[in-house]
Amino acid sequence: MINRSIEKDIEKRLFKGKAIVIMGARQVGKTTLLKKLFANGNDIMWLNGDHSATRALLENVSLTRIKPIIGNSKILIIDEAQRIKDIGIKLKIIIDGMPELQVIATGSSSFDLANKINEPLTGRKWEYNLFPFSFNELASTTNVLEEIQSLPQRLVYGSYPEVINNVNDEQRTLVDLTDSYLYKDILEFDSVHKTDKLVNLLQALAYQIGSEVSYTELSQLTGIDVKTVDKYINILEQAYIVFRLRSFSRNLRNELKNSRKIYFYDNGIRNAVIRDFAPAEVRGDIGALFENYIISERIKRKYYTGDFSLCRFWRTSTQQEIDYIEEKDGLIKAFEIKWNPNRKAKLPLSFKNAYPNVEFQIINRDNFYEYLI
Repeated sequence: MINRSIEKDIEKRLFKGKAIVIMGARQVGKTTLLKKLFANGNDIMWLNGDHSATRALLENVSLTRIKPIIGNSKILIIDEAQRIKDIGIKLKIIIDGMPELQVIATGSSSFDLANKINEPLTGRKWEYNLFPFSFNELASTTNVLEEIQSLPQRLVYGSYPEVINNVNDEQRTLVDLTDSYLYKDILEFDSVHKTDKLVNLLQALAYQIGSEVSYTELSQLTGIDVKTVDKYINILEQAYIVFRLRSFSRNLRNELKNSRKIYFYDNGIRNAVIRDFAPAEVRGDIGALFENYIISERIKRKYYTGDFSLCRFWRTSTQQEIDYIEEKDGLIKAFEIKWNPNRKAKLPLSFKNAYPNVEFQIINRDNFYEYLI
């Protein structure tokens, strides 16, 4: 079984008087992780917010009512906790009234779960994000060389656990994932009504990875008004399907200050949305796929290592650009991402002059692994 990066940290946090909240898209392995951590436990109560019986059980929570239900259990796990009304208040009642009990909640949509727990559980929780398998997780289970050789596969099919575990059936698995789970939480959110337009928006975003995104252009392409485009993208981001990368600007007059790029957390989901599983070696979008993969892997690495860097891209009105920037403690790391190792790239002189404390590096398919481990 593939070890997850957050496993050991979760183990260290157990029984320290706080809830543990794990958020991530459906099917990224939240339940599998918990079953692995507590494989030998007989004093665990598992509840699933997807089940109506669980929602009914937690409809009116009070200590008098909940203590007999939990009984002698030492750990209470609530999967898909975002489906339970007022879950944050209910968890607060349990945590405050039963401090010896370890409470763990998982959720597949942060726009729902985070909004419901943040205020009631202030100071009472540790939060974790879980993503599709990272390069480092996969390489730690096999070896770095094997994962390097799997790069073409990852660029097309991504790293969802079910995809990794169903070799030679990746396309069907990804189509099932997108059709069965991708929209499950989103379409239950009361402001999302038009499935076809949401799909059209996702497809438009899939074709624009690596490029600046114009909400006005997306509105014209999809027939959705600009405000709704912004709202839907926010929901897609909080459902762990896509993430926004904002522009870096500070010193130069011609820096683009309000631009954004949008990437997918997983290449396989991106390709499933547009139903394009052509092999990496014949694809016209290989550069964009490689960029999406590298940046999404750096984002995973950032969360898993507790890195608080600001992540950006840089571009000017004169078309000078840097693919990806990380800034932390006054140090700026600038990266150009090139699929072809023979492609040269230089740090724009205007950027170097404006930000002398910059470290510039080129990531390509020959050295990419050095930046992901």
